[in-house]
Amino acid sequence: MRRTHPLALLLIPLLVLIGTSARADDAAYCAAMGNLAWRYIAASAIDGTSKPDLETKAAIEECDKGNYAAGIAVLERKLRDNHITLPKRS
Repeated sequence: MRRTHPLALLLIPLLVLIGTSARADDAAYCAAMGNLAWRYIAASAIDGTSKPDLETKAAIEECDKGNYAAGIAVLERKLRDNHITLPKRS
């Protein structure tokens, strides 16, 4: 029978807490970039509103679904390509 090391029992909650904190930071970063992209990389639509291109919109939707890695990668590239300063990442 295998025994769990006592140190492992202490580290598991810490790792979960760190992972949760990182996901919250990614969510906030993704949202901030999505807001910048929606505001500054949008094209005018026929109805007078502004909407981002399909790739940017898909990246924002990935962030909304919790797929931060995919959304962040595209949004960072789109913002840099348009010479927009990226928001600070916590």
